[in-house]
Amino acid sequence: MYQILQNRLRVSPVVAIAFLLFVVSGEVSATEKSVTRGLEENSTEPTLTQSQAVEVTDSTSSVLEQINHYNNQEADDFGQVTNVSQLADVQPGDWAYEALRSLVERYGAIAGYPDGTFRGNRSMTRYEFAAGLQRALDQIQTLIARNENLVTQEDLATLQRLRQGFILELTLLRADVDALTARTRELELTQFSSTTKLDGEVIFGLASIVDGEDAEGNDIDTVTTFGHRTRLNLETSFTGRDILRTRLQAEGLSSLESRTLTPEGELAFTGETDSDVQLDELLYSFPIGSRTQVVIAANAAGAEDFANTVNPYLDGDGASGALSRFGTRPSIYYLVKGAGVGVRHAFSDNVELSLGYLAGDAGNPEAGAGLFNGSYGALAQLVVQPSERLSLGLTYVHAYNNYLGTGSNNANLLGLSALSNSYGVEASFEISPQFVLGGWAGYTQARVIDQGDASIWNWAVTAAFPDLGKTGNLAGIIIGMEPKVTDSDNPLVNLGIDNPSTSLHLEAFYQYKLTDNITITPGVIWLTAPDHNSVNDDVVIGTVRTTFSF
Repeated sequence: MYQILQNRLRVSPVVAIAFLLFVVSGEVSATEKSVTRGLEENSTEPTLTQSQAVEVTDSTSSVLEQINHYNNQEADDFGQVTNVSQLADVQPGDWAYEALRSLVERYGAIAGYPDGTFRGNRSMTRYEFAAGLQRALDQIQTLIARNENLVTQEDLATLQRLRQGFILELTLLRADVDALTARTRELELTQFSSTTKLDGEVIFGLASIVDGEDAEGNDIDTVTTFGHRTRLNLETSFTGRDILRTRLQAEGLSSLESRTLTPEGELAFTGETDSDVQLDELLYSFPIGSRTQVVIAANAAGAEDFANTVNPYLDGDGASGALSRFGTRPSIYYLVKGAGVGVRHAFSDNVELSLGYLAGDAGNPEAGAGLFNGSYGALAQLVVQPSERLSLGLTYVHAYNNYLGTGSNNANLLGLSALSNSYGVEASFEISPQFVLGGWAGYTQARVIDQGDASIWNWAVTAAFPDLGKTGNLAGIIIGMEPKVTDSDNPLVNLGIDNPSTSLHLEAFYQYKLTDNITITPGVIWLTAPDHNSVNDDVVIGTVRTTFSF
């Protein structure tokens, strides 16, 4: 303390005044002689030269006289402060200060500066000291909770003494923190301005039918095609929890069906818009409470917008995962598309229910169209997750005049007015972080109005290998049967004859993450007995998909 006095007196009259006030408070009771001796023996500062001493003002001399006056008084004139709670502030050298400093250095409770030093030679206010004390208390409580026998009984007693001395400041500190937390939470909930985020996705697709025959038994010429699918999404939020999505889309890669004459083997990213920009998906999603999500779609929505397709790694909507439409998600989900509403409710963290209704021509006022008089699809689905690694789904779809978009020509009942009821079972099991086994089975009972019925089956077994070779990569294998008519009494469906054979869909791909925004996915699709007809030679499709996302 005496060294501090000498340093301050030599460099600043203002500090001398501060020290005078400190003496008045009763902290210093030694005589001027002892002070002078301590200054001479302990000083590490350079002494003032004679020329510098001349510059000391009269006011400084006056202050020194006052200091001498107080130092010459008897020690009993000022009561010695022995209780920490009586200190107006806390200085280096005080018992409380040195006790906390010892705890900090021993247990690493505070690292107040970027270089990791405590720098415990600065004085601090009682509230600053209380903040440091609270940090030390938290650190030692953590050590005790870990059963680490590092804290001594002496240190615990020291902490208790410090806590009692600063109980008021600690209480106020906790109250301030709680109040600040509450105000921050209130601001997070109420202070939100409408924002719109733009993100995009561009697919460059290279595809070729390497070998095979079309559904009519004709050889398919090898022609390599190259095109794109471009999407721009404008996502606007008004509350921070809702999303208004406006998607603009242009497609420039024609469907392979024009060559194969069957929906089988269709790629997930082809289209027929001749690169014209169109309004694709338009929907508004918002929560009700903490467990219910509502989706209102005005255009081009799908079941995947409100329901879990239980195909986590392969369903990338054409941009990632499976290359084929069939491998992207179970076929019965394609029966639900258009405009309408969907609801997804989680009963718990393990059980959720999805309900939805979408109409394919909702904006058309003509007869046989509109929201309820034209084509539509209604879905109900229950998904159960017994564990974080296992998901099971049960799906029901009722549809009118909507088609699966995969499988044989007969299975799609093209050009016929048909009602259908479809039932699906889906599963996904993460055997390990690098191996996920999945699959589904679907059955559709279709009735062509005033004509007859048809039974349609499809199934698949899938395997996904996340992070294969590199973090962010994905390999996938899909083995299944695209929708096939197994029984029919409808004379318009293949003259009443079922699909004569079974075609297998075999698909393999490897998605390589080039950068955070670019992936390249080469793959092959092999169709045995195309259109479920063994008369036709197998079709082999090779493709390379490059996806840019931003």
